[in-house]
This record gives sequence, structure tokens and C-alpha cells, in this order.
Amino acid sequence: MRVWLFARARDLVGAAAAEIDLPPGATVGDLRRRLGQRYPALAGLVEVSAVAVNNDYADDATPLPPEAEVALLPPVSGG
Repeated sequence: MRVWLFARARDLVGAAAAEIDLPPGATVGDLRRRLGQRYPALAGLVEVSAVAVNNDYADDATPLPPEAEVALLPPVSGG
């Protein structure tokens, strides 16, 4: 599954997207754990980031359908 990364997440991974292998029936929570395992520098940020699945914000219980478009959206600050 390709996960599109934005802002600080993109900087920490060094790429615009991450490829993550997940079993059928995986949820957004499973995705967060797998991202944190694969990219330890991202572990803290992934827990506070929003996740969008097929252009809708999703909580950790949301199942990830095959071929879903997934984005990790870290919090931003302005000033």
C-alpha cells in the first residue's frame, strides 16, 4: 500500500510516499504501527497525525480497503 506523506513526515522519511505491506483486513491503527516500526524517526509523529483514506479522514478502527488512497497528514502550526 502506498501512503502519501506530507510536511514533516515527508522530511523524516525523505520521500513523498512510503510503501507499506499490510495483511487483508488491516486498519488505520495497524498502518500507524507499521509506519512507526519501519520508520522509527516517524514513530512519534505518526501517532498525532491525521490519516485520510480515499479523501476522508479516518480513525484507527477504519479498515483499509485494497487499492485505497492513503495520506498521512501531520499537524501544522502557523504564525
